[in-house]
Amino acid sequence: MARAAHNRTISRIARLAWLPLLLILSACHIDMYDQAKYKPNQPSDFFQDGRAMRPPVPNTVSMGTFNPDSALLTGKLDGQLVTELPAEITLDANLLARGRAVFNSYCAPCHGLLGDGKGVIAARGPLVVPSYHNDRLRTVPVGYFFDVATNGINRMYGYGGRISPEDRWAVVAYIRALQLSQSTDVTSLSPEEQAQVEAGE
Repeated sequence: MARAAHNRTISRIARLAWLPLLLILSACHIDMYDQAKYKPNQPSDFFQDGRAMRPPVPNTVSMGTFNPDSALLTGKLDGQLVTELPAEITLDANLLARGRAVFNSYCAPCHGLLGDGKGVIAARGPLVVPSYHNDRLRTVPVGYFFDVATNGINRMYGYGGRISPEDRWAVVAYIRALQLSQSTDVTSLSPEEQAQVEAGE
């Protein structure tokens, strides 16, 4: 008798245990499976470009492609300062224009607009800011400028958290342009180029 009562109790508990599962299953509808959705490469009237697939968010990095030790992010390759701009950086007029804008905002207050170390902060205080036009800095690898801009040196703090790597490379390219502008013999230029220099172009 006690065994039969025990079996009935077990049976009731088993039926009750199935109850939550039955409730969950009853909540599922076929429309969840057949919901409206786009498949890859389908056209769409919703987006202005007519594509259902959206372009990646700017600065998205594909999995497995990010390399924190790359020349782009460190200015070094195999532990050595790079001597050329990384392959991801294209040297053109736009890069130099961007470099000039960033340089004038962040660097010129100390280094001066010409990179001669005669910025307004250096002129008003006891700071001695080196000129980019001395023999040592004219011959250092470009990775040196990137490394200093990223991590700082002496009293200069690093801009790694303030300026993007691409903008730091733009500044490096502009510094090289400044160095060339102050050390090139004008007589070695063509007549057309000399005319542009004289016109301030």
